[in-house]
Amino acid sequence: MGILTIFLALHAISTIAMFGLIWFVQLVHYPLFHGVGLDGFALYESNHLRRTAWIVAPLMCVEAVTSVALVFFFHEDWTRFVAVLGAVSVAVNWLSTLFIQVPCHRRLTEGYDAVVAQRLVTTNWLRTICWTCRAPLAVALLFAAET
Repeated sequence: MGILTIFLALHAISTIAMFGLIWFVQLVHYPLFHGVGLDGFALYESNHLRRTAWIVAPLMCVEAVTSVALVFFFHEDWTRFVAVLGAVSVAVNWLSTLFIQVPCHRRLTEGYDAVVAQRLVTTNWLRTICWTCRAPLAVALLFAAET
């Protein structure tokens, strides 16, 4: 098994895992914030951040490292384009996470705020769309290397 195969497998696994996770978060988890209640929300949100980080951080880091590396592995026009497009969407996800979602979550650790919770749900659609587009790109690169 070569280094490219390892990177492609890690890339596909991390991307597909985030694709599934982001849809769960978007359709189930974030909308449920509105029903937690005021009294226990700050503790709930703190626990949410701590527990979620153990899953999301490693997946996002593996995805970021492998997506950048894959840009340098592929040299054919279409595979290089797919790799670059994938890396750009990873950058969008990271920027959105760092500059939109993380500040919303930090604000929510102080207590429930309906406007901030709704902003989190609404702005998370950008990441949901990016990971939805990334999943088939990761699979395409995986299959391209096998042929």
